[in-house]
Amino acid sequence: MRMIFIGPPGAGKGTQAARLVNQFTIPHISTGDMFRAAVKAGTPMGQEADRYMKAGQLVPDEVTIGLVRERFAEPDTQAGFMLDGFPRTVPQAEALAEALKTDGVNLDVVLLLEVPDELIVERIIGRRSDPETGAIYHLTFNPPPAEIADRLVHRKDDTEDAVRSRLEAYHKMTAPIIPFYESLGLLKRVNGVGTPDEVTAAINEALK
Repeated sequence: MRMIFIGPPGAGKGTQAARLVNQFTIPHISTGDMFRAAVKAGTPMGQEADRYMKAGQLVPDEVTIGLVRERFAEPDTQAGFMLDGFPRTVPQAEALAEALKTDGVNLDVVLLLEVPDELIVERIIGRRSDPETGAIYHLTFNPPPAEIADRLVHRKDDTEDAVRSRLEAYHKMTAPIIPFYESLGLLKRVNGVGTPDEVTAAINEALK
């Protein structure tokens, strides 16, 4: 299974991605992890990416595409992969499609997890984390035990303004890749509203 997983911040991709990579026994390739691994390994593209990051600059698309191609050449991707966090723009999607075509790699599906903005805002601003155990709670959907409520932490980037800013960036920059993949016949839309198990079932139905 060779897939790209996309969706707005707070849609629940992290939970579903973990389940999918276990189900299909494929590596979960996020751009952040990929950058760090390539830099640590000292690959040519890793060195190039490191140069930009140390200068505080964005890594250019062509370097990121090079890193993706390096990663796809590794043995653990032969049975498939999940690419998460890239592409984020139409030019990146077009460049990736060209690179995959050159390398003879065919995508099976681009999975889109859809959740309404207002529900995402409600989900995120209600999140609280336990600094002692790392457990994540939600004031409405998964309330914490009363005895630990006082020690829970509300992350600074989980405010309504921050969430809406991230959603605005997603709709402006990333959402335009949806019709691009739709035109290629690769896009599968999945309703991300429901319990994690219900969403997993919806994903499996879409992937049949």
